[in-house]
Amino acid sequence: MSIWWSLHLRREAASVPLARRLLIGTMETAGVDPDISYDLSVALSEACANAVEHGGDMARGPGSEAYRVTAYLDGEKCRIEVADAGPGFPASSASRSRPPIRPAHSDAENGRGLCLIQELADHVHIGNKPGRGGAVVSFDKVLKWREGAAPLMAV
Repeated sequence: MSIWWSLHLRREAASVPLARRLLIGTMETAGVDPDISYDLSVALSEACANAVEHGGDMARGPGSEAYRVTAYLDGEKCRIEVADAGPGFPASSASRSRPPIRPAHSDAENGRGLCLIQELADHVHIGNKPGRGGAVVSFDKVLKWREGAAPLMAV
């Protein structure tokens, strides 16, 4: 069995905990170890927060006021993708599968999201959508199961 879902969310701060709660609920129902669920939910929150803050471009029209979250739990792996309709990543960052880690100043209020995602996930890819543009952040992690929980079997 595999589980997947996709959300189309408005670029509003209230959408971030909604996506996080759905992911945690899905993982709890599937029997995923709570530590793995927590790591992925924090990574998802960071990716969503980036889409909310940076993922819009009023010149592109009303479609840029939304972003998409897709999660796949299949067999022993979870893959999450967050895509927006903003300007995307600069060409130098988007060509790398892992952006360079640049420590934020100790008094900075932001600038740690992608670095945190890299630490919490097994594989991270950042890039830009082809065509009209927008950023895509995807990451995956090997799942561990709660004691007594049966793992999802890939179909």
